[in-house]
Amino acid sequence: MIGAITTGLIDVKPPVVLSVDYLVIAGGGAGGPAYYGGGGGAGGLRSTVTATGGGGSLETALLCTVGSSFTVTVGAGGVGGTSSFSLRGAVGNNSVFSTVTSNGGGGGGTFSTAGQKTGGDGGSSGGGNGDGASAGGTRTASPVQGFNGAVGGNDGGSTYAAGGGGGGAGANGGASSGSGASGTGGAGGNGVAVSITGSSVTYGGGGGGGYGRDGGVAGGNVGPGGSGGGGAGSTNGNAGTSGDANTGGGGGGAGGYANINGSGGSGLVILRYADTRTISIGAGLTGTESAASGGYKRATITAGTGNVSWT
Repeated sequence: MIGAITTGLIDVKPPVVLSVDYLVIAGGGAGGPAYYGGGGGAGGLRSTVTATGGGGSLETALLCTVGSSFTVTVGAGGVGGTSSFSLRGAVGNNSVFSTVTSNGGGGGGTFSTAGQKTGGDGGSSGGGNGDGASAGGTRTASPVQGFNGAVGGNDGGSTYAAGGGGGGAGANGGASSGSGASGTGGAGGNGVAVSITGSSVTYGGGGGGGYGRDGGVAGGNVGPGGSGGGGAGSTNGNAGTSGDANTGGGGGGAGGYANINGSGGSGLVILRYADTRTISIGAGLTGTESAASGGYKRATITAGTGNVSWT
């Protein structure tokens, strides 16, 4: 005799999905490293809250399955501290949250070398060198994440000149102004104010252009960095200022012979989600979770590469 067969239904619960807002900022580009270098471009800025970079439309929150892991990378800024005639400033490193990638900022143009005078391409692009009115770079276009760096001044043959300002998340870099020993390097483009933390904070300023003369004579005025962490350029005898950490600010351009460029500021990832959930920030990442406020918690991740998940 065949025994009785008992059947039953397995209760399969659907996955729980969490809506996550984000601010993802890449590392800023370094300033141009020699002779009136261009300012570094800010790291690309992508956001679902308040405003996003490049004047684009706000992005859409990601739907993340509770219990699953999602990749996060915080990009370092482009490394400065060099005096190079052969290569423009270093590009910043990308930042990532899951399927969202923000592109590093373009480096500022350097002196003399063909193909390296122009500002580098990036989330926001770098400013051009002052040798021969070199052009700024080109920003990332799809999706837009920042603005373009400005054209450099024209040295006119061993006279004073200035690098163009690097592009910021909120505005194009500025052109140089004035002439001779009283001129000014191009200003870095301003950043964008975002309120994902509950307070308005400005991120993604472009680096200022350097101002000087290839004969090593002092004079002129630095190009100021853009609001949101952009570093100022330098004049003869000084170093370009680095972009602020965790803002994606561009580094300032060098002002004259043997001067050095400023580094780009590191990027940042901030995630906002319902306060009923708790995030796990995995090995390799540096970050903290805030207390609940206004119905949300926020995770601020300042360095590294790793995974996050929610319970």
